[in-house]
Amino acid sequence: MRSWKKKRITISPPLLISGSFLFLIMVGTILLKLPFATTRPISWTDALFTATSATTVTGLSVFDPGTVLTGFGELVLLVLIQCGGIGLMTFAVAILILFRKKVGLQNRIYLQESLTQNTVGGIVRLVKLILTFALTVEAVSAVLLTIYWTPEFGFKDALNFSIFHVISAFNNAGFSLFPDNMISFAGDPLVTVLISSLFIIGGIGFTVVMDVSQKKSFHRWALHTKLMVGGTLILNIVAMIVIFALEYGNPGTLGTMSLYDKLLTSYFSAVTPRTAGFNMLDYGELEDPTLLFTMLLMFIGGGSASTASGIKLTTFIVVILATVSFLRSRREPEIFGRSIRLETVIRSLAITTISVLLVVFLLFLLTVTEKTPFLPLAFEVVSAFGTVGLSMGITADLSDLGEVLLSLVMFTGRIGPLTLFFILMKPRKENYRYPYDPVFTG
Repeated sequence: MRSWKKKRITISPPLLISGSFLFLIMVGTILLKLPFATTRPISWTDALFTATSATTVTGLSVFDPGTVLTGFGELVLLVLIQCGGIGLMTFAVAILILFRKKVGLQNRIYLQESLTQNTVGGIVRLVKLILTFALTVEAVSAVLLTIYWTPEFGFKDALNFSIFHVISAFNNAGFSLFPDNMISFAGDPLVTVLISSLFIIGGIGFTVVMDVSQKKSFHRWALHTKLMVGGTLILNIVAMIVIFALEYGNPGTLGTMSLYDKLLTSYFSAVTPRTAGFNMLDYGELEDPTLLFTMLLMFIGGGSASTASGIKLTTFIVVILATVSFLRSRREPEIFGRSIRLETVIRSLAITTISVLLVVFLLFLLTVTEKTPFLPLAFEVVSAFGTVGLSMGITADLSDLGEVLLSLVMFTGRIGPLTLFFILMKPRKENYRYPYDPVFTG
């Protein structure tokens, strides 16, 4: 018993975080395979793929959840989405708090790693704030959406649709009970604003939301908060303009809409690739430049300590700032009167490099196993890595091996490429270094 306790204590945070996601995926796979979870039998591969997609809050699906899943199946999907989005460790600590149990140092360390915090100080308080905030936002949004949808669907269906889509949106999952996802609501102002607001709030990062709510002045915000808020605003505006311009005359997307609907749908399509996964346009009809631009947005993703994935917006910003700093012969990147540490720059470059290599490698494998055209397959892989869930309509046509490979992409994208690297490589600090020797680059 003592030796077991010692082993339990020595489990590294990255390993425990990855293990918690794997545990959720395995449980979800078994539950979705139960005969009363679906209206028709599904294979173990389909169950695994769907459980992975829900736990990693991706939204890719090999079947229509609204018609294949029963009420029990939808409930399983929602639990996987909620736990996968906010984090199983967060819920585990919440249970300890609920039963007035002490949260030990080891659990605080695990939470620190899970929520990407610098210290363990105040971590339990942060968990309380996150859960309170998340459940409050979801509850209020579900009420509003239920009231709005009741005249169209009736109270019972409106309540069911509202709860499902609110939880899916806040956790950036992208699962929908409607056969066409959100295409039928293109141009609907309330649905567009409410759903997009939910996945923007969920994807910007809980620490950013708390910082903004507690500090009313922009100058008092942490640098991370300034980068996330400013970067999100700029990226969303630029993306909206680009998509509006590229798809303006496309009859398969924006071409047949009014100017107002075009603007509203362009806005939604600009913010959803940041790992949300809901779509108001048929991505199989988008122009190639729009698809390529959307892939870039999906690769960047949302914020740290959020329900979003991708390399993260702050990682992208740091890489850009480091490049500008190099061109200006500055030793460290600078912004808003603050310098960014070299360790942060190296970490950002490592995340970006590993992510690119991972996406390219798994895309290569899928080009071998699948007979799908390259662009839709590349779009699918980047969508899976960013846990976005957008698709050009090829998900249901994947082979069993293709589903397994894409599940691996989703899992890696959710836990983060560096977490996987630390688990596999077991890096350690060395007390020595080798002498320098010049290497010619560029």
